[in-house]
Amino acid sequence: MPRNGLLIEYDYCTGCHACEVACKQEHNFSDGMCGIRVDELVTVSPDKVHVDFIPITTRFCDLCADRTESGEPPACVKHCQAICMTYGPVTDLAKAMEDKPRSLIFAPR
Repeated sequence: MPRNGLLIEYDYCTGCHACEVACKQEHNFSDGMCGIRVDELVTVSPDKVHVDFIPITTRFCDLCADRTESGEPPACVKHCQAICMTYGPVTDLAKAMEDKPRSLIFAPR
């Protein structure tokens, strides 16, 4: 069986936090716990301010093992409003990542 993971494309994340909410609800996490969180990175230059939203998985992320075992995508992927997350075999995600310069793959063991 191939190893599965999560491809996150930072260029398209709008900072809606739907992935955080879906994760907390799926796992019934208490306050302060989450499997994924969205951080803001603010860059200031002399003529403009740029804000990047960066989804970051935490040690509590198991890629929704119960959901994925039954063929459903992880909650964060299902509810991502910007469709910037993809779940699947790491080898396929790595190929897709070649055309996505601002992205990363999360593949827990």
